Amino acid sequence: MSDKGYVHFEVLVSTDWVAAHGSDANVRLLESNEDVLLYDTGHIPGALKIDWQEDLNDALVRDYIGKDAFEGLMRKLGVTNDTTVVFYGDKSNWWATYAFWVFQLFGHTNAKVVDGGRQKWIDEGRELTREKPSVTPGNYVAQERNDAPVRALRSDTLAHQAAGKPLVDVRSPAEFRGELLHMANYPQEGALRGGHIRGAKNVPWARAANEDGTFKSAADLRAIYETEQGLKPSDDIVAYCRIGERSSHSWFVLKYLLGYKNVRNYDGSWTEWGNAVGLPIER
Repeated sequence: MSDKGYVHFEVLVSTDWVAAHGSDANVRLLESNEDVLLYDTGHIPGALKIDWQEDLNDALVRDYIGKDAFEGLMRKLGVTNDTTVVFYGDKSNWWATYAFWVFQLFGHTNAKVVDGGRQKWIDEGRELTREKPSVTPGNYVAQERNDAPVRALRSDTLAHQAAGKPLVDVRSPAEFRGELLHMANYPQEGALRGGHIRGAKNVPWARAANEDGTFKSAADLRAIYETEQGLKPSDDIVAYCRIGERSSHSWFVLKYLLGYKNVRNYDGSWTEWGNAVGLPIER
């Protein structure tokens, strides 16, 4: 595929690449969707499912799984430390970039995303299967989880906001204005207050995607984030949405496609900020 001017174009692969290499012994395709039942209706041959609720989140603590659980997940998926993990999913790769982001907490940098995700694969008339591949458990040793480089917690975000550093709210304009608590046609729940973090810029995540689900070119992305919003690659940026999935898409765009070095995803996002006592909001 063309690099489209991206700084780290190697983190993206095309559907043609998947068709040619998806079944390679050192490649593991992982499908991560908003609709966790979608995988069972048909998936790319050789792909396994990542359930963002069951696989990546701790069942008792509002946090991600720890080192031991991540090792167990990787072994179950047949992933070794040398395996190239390739993510794809629905919604222009919302949850694929989310899973990619969570894997970075454990230092698994040998990871890629399928440009266009599930939608592009289907639109091109490529094969789907309901057959689940057989898996030989992998021998995987995880790093200790290190959130700081890519994740912002509430306290980090509050300090970031107080210092006047750039915040990017990737939700819809109606959510940003406080008219909705979630996107239209979704249950309006999860937060007591509508609005946005004081000083945040509203750059809806979907502006970074083409109609076919692929990412826009680097030139088009820079026009949005830099020319329009005044952001710079040297900026220290925190992105957020409602629960961190849409903002992982924008985090991926800024960090990998445009090469911003200091970008963190605030996964607590509006469900935490909008419910917290004493945190400043704007409408």
